[in-house]
Amino acid sequence: MDSQLGIAYISLLLILLSGAAWFIFRQIIKTRQVDSAFGRLQNKLKEEKGTAQEYYELGCIYSQKKIFSQAIVLLQKALKAEDLPESEMALVYNALGFAHAEQKQFDLAIRQYKEALKLQPDYVVAFNNLGFAYEKKNLTTQALSSYESALEVDPKNATAKKRAESLRKRLNLS
Repeated sequence: MDSQLGIAYISLLLILLSGAAWFIFRQIIKTRQVDSAFGRLQNKLKEEKGTAQEYYELGCIYSQKKIFSQAIVLLQKALKAEDLPESEMALVYNALGFAHAEQKQFDLAIRQYKEALKLQPDYVVAFNNLGFAYEKKNLTTQALSSYESALEVDPKNATAKKRAESLRKRLNLS
């Protein structure tokens, strides 16, 4: 009986350790891929003019690394690049808005999110981000409106549901 219990504990420990090792291995691979892309893009863009996609990709990497001022510069270059397809512009404006919001530049963030929504009126992430920026500026009615717009496009959006419900309670609209 005791040996079966010991085997069960050891088996459980091995399963947990295997899961942790798999998670760590995946994180290492992802980090190496990001660092590899970071180095490659950084070197290329130092030597020559890049494409909109390259500026966007490097800007997003800088955002992941929380170097938002550099991300803003690169995302602005992506917007100015001649090869940026109109279908991709909303993504760049949203990323630019995010970088501004992370630097507490909410007016600039709001402007970028609105540009993204002009280009792609059903862009749920931009609606959520716009709502967040409005909340940070204490513009509760506009924030609620943004989250409700997100819910019109995607009624199951968890972020918009949670934030809209919270704002309705704050405004006594429940």
